[in-house]
Amino acid sequence: MNSSSLLLKLTPYLQEKVWGGFRLKPDHFTPIGESWEISIHPEGNSQVFGINLSEVINENHLPYLVKIIDTTDNLSVQVHPGDEYAARVENSKGKTECWAILDAGVDQGIYLGLKDFVSKEDFKKALESGENMSELLKFYPVKRGDFFFVPAGTPHAIGKDVLLAEVQQSSGITYRVWDWNRLGLDGKPRELHIKKALDVINFETSLNTPDNFKIRRGIFDQFGEVGLINHPEFNLTSFKLKKNHETNLALRYNRVGGLVCLNGELEIERDGSTKIISKMESLLIPLDPSKVKITSKEDSEFLWIC
Repeated sequence: MNSSSLLLKLTPYLQEKVWGGFRLKPDHFTPIGESWEISIHPEGNSQVFGINLSEVINENHLPYLVKIIDTTDNLSVQVHPGDEYAARVENSKGKTECWAILDAGVDQGIYLGLKDFVSKEDFKKALESGENMSELLKFYPVKRGDFFFVPAGTPHAIGKDVLLAEVQQSSGITYRVWDWNRLGLDGKPRELHIKKALDVINFETSLNTPDNFKIRRGIFDQFGEVGLINHPEFNLTSFKLKKNHETNLALRYNRVGGLVCLNGELEIERDGSTKIISKMESLLIPLDPSKVKITSKEDSEFLWIC
């Protein structure tokens, strides 16, 4: 397969989760928590033409992973390690991520970062005494169009009744510290990772602020593009286009491009190859010097990752 001349429409990898919902696959009998839209991670490959994406794309050209997450219950309070710790302890890269909120129930939100002046000793004592660990985290009510950056080392939990797009480093390393005293899909408590979590959590107040989380509101309120984050392994931009509007995109940084349609319908064209994608469909754009033309067939919103 000469992938450099193609636009690759992807089939996502779906993951059942005890906290998952039914917005991603309404006809499914069990809750789907995550749709891995663009992934070559060994725990879940997206597919193209029925083939695992990892067989088509070099991992050096796709260092990021894109998910859609749907919740009917709170996720665990958890943290991800940075690159240095992950390499040394897990033989993996770290996991910094970011979230674009696509929908949320009234008064629902996310837990992100420690409340001011919570020390490592405070956190450990609360764990040992079986306290509700979410009470040590800041809570942010959310609605469609909100954006949050989640650096490695930040304790967090996505709340219930939230639908969001997550762009992250291609890593599966998660340290769970508290799980709301519930059982997993197998009827057993899910594993916790207390020691490793305490190793990597950022307890400095300056690293647990809205400024550090680069919080944005209303990214889909206006037509046009909004640059959201520049990370060494992924750049993320949101677009809202009027019907019949055209825009051109170019690949950068020797990485393949990922496009996730959030609303509407898009026509993507490059070198005579054309694909149509609509709401909750994703496309991968392999390395090629030629630009990509995007035409909105109706008012549309999408994420561009490169």
